[in-house]
Amino acid sequence: MKFIKWVAGIILVVIIALFILIKVASEDRPESNPSSEADEMATQMLNTLGKPAWDSLKLMSWSFIGQHHYVWNKPDNIAEIRWDDIKVILNLNTLEARAWKNDEEVPQKEITKYRDAAWEYWCNDSFWLFAPFKVFDPGTTRSIVTEVEHGKYGLLVSYESGGVTPGDAYLWHLDENYRPVGYKMWVKIIPVGGIYVGWEDWVILGGGIQIAQQRKGSVLSLSMDNIRIGNSYEDLGLSGDPFLQ
Repeated sequence: MKFIKWVAGIILVVIIALFILIKVASEDRPESNPSSEADEMATQMLNTLGKPAWDSLKLMSWSFIGQHHYVWNKPDNIAEIRWDDIKVILNLNTLEARAWKNDEEVPQKEITKYRDAAWEYWCNDSFWLFAPFKVFDPGTTRSIVTEVEHGKYGLLVSYESGGVTPGDAYLWHLDENYRPVGYKMWVKIIPVGGIYVGWEDWVILGGGIQIAQQRKGSVLSLSMDNIRIGNSYEDLGLSGDPFLQ
């Protein structure tokens, strides 16, 4: 009995210590004050990153940290999402899906876990790739933050709805040309608020679309690899339309 109490006491101390550590390490989220000036700043950022070309984008493919692989038909908003021995074709508007495991199609009555996993991967991984182009998504608000440690301008984007983690917020740090240097995050999945992640290794794709390939921070580093865009699946290095199954 004494041993059990001792173990329980140790666990309690650890929990309290972790709670204190999180509170000390966390940074308060800036106050949200949506304004037309913030919308204008967001528009300037989008123009810097090639929004006209992004709006007319047809096809895109990429890999997320070498584990999740995507082909996206943007006008139709459907994606092929592959990981391990799984492939899912997902309609991103309706969430209708087909799935294959080891090249064998999964019966529709068993599709739920594959569809849900693919949707969560998409929401997370696509955001890491092209979050700047989502600052005017439905359910978002934009606010100016006057003081930022990195860059010259601060743009707070709050997501009140959408995706799988509504309520998240990101403070973009922008350089003098309104290109992102990085952002601070207040997200449900990470208990410490205000973690900074740099957006680095920018590439310019067709039409002037700018995409950062590396995310670097004190607690995580992520890579976006094999990024391609095009008007045909051959432009992506594919032999044909992956959605014609």
